Amino acid sequence: MKRATRKKMEGYIFILPAFIYILVILGYPLIYNIVLSLHNVNVKTFASGTDVFVGLENFKTLFGDPTFRKVFRNTLVFTFGCLFFQFTIGFIFALFFSQKFTLAGPIRGLVLVAYMMPMSVTALLGKNMFDVSSGVINDLLMKMHLIQQPVEWLLKGNTAMGAVIFMNCWVGIPFNMLLLTSGLTGISPDIYESAEVDGANKWEKFIHITLPLVRPAIVAVLMLGFIYTFKAFDLQFVMTSGGPLNATDVLGTYAYQLSFTQYEFSKGSAAAIILFCCLFIVGLFYLRMIAKEDD
Repeated sequence: MKRATRKKMEGYIFILPAFIYILVILGYPLIYNIVLSLHNVNVKTFASGTDVFVGLENFKTLFGDPTFRKVFRNTLVFTFGCLFFQFTIGFIFALFFSQKFTLAGPIRGLVLVAYMMPMSVTALLGKNMFDVSSGVINDLLMKMHLIQQPVEWLLKGNTAMGAVIFMNCWVGIPFNMLLLTSGLTGISPDIYESAEVDGANKWEKFIHITLPLVRPAIVAVLMLGFIYTFKAFDLQFVMTSGGPLNATDVLGTYAYQLSFTQYEFSKGSAAAIILFCCLFIVGLFYLRMIAKEDD
């Protein structure tokens, strides 16, 4: 056997355990979920074993359901709302902490504490913060005389979605700041010095130097942020349970409710497949962008 062929076989042997793990842990549930979405499995047919193949009927039912359309719209509002605020504020923080000043490191470490907390803990924190009777948000706003009586943040549709977006940004801002700071610190100071010699001001340096050179980090932050936010589940599940009246339901929580609350297993699987397809398309788009940049 040639040396090159032997090296290639050794490489395949090394990746074989990971491939088997992915195939068993991820591949089988995905394939089973697809098969389940093409049948009419619910609590009745599951117990009796009388489910039949219905093709794309579950998907047609979902897209014709006003509740599903509302949930899909909620998912988009939640995703793009979070991306806008956490990217904008995270970028400002990254620009601030990329400067050299006293206690920059310790303060940045304190900001990252929110990112290191489990999302379920963040959701419980948000639930208590926005509580109508004992929440710190109402207490603070009333002391500042911005409101006259406690606001039912989690009991009204618009305010509930705003509260959920706020808590997700609480976690997302440090994540954005961390990645963008890494991109900013990779820019050589010599480039800025050369621009100053040529008479460039701070705004011109930001537009013509900082943004183009930090573009790969920006793309990574936006794509990863979209994927992490679009598939959100635990924040809404713990903080609002998708309420009130599906106002904060997203695809993840809605698929869970269909499967394990309403026991419409096939419809829940169909909702999960729609979520997977959306993320799969975004993932392919991200990989294509990376390939173009490498070329």
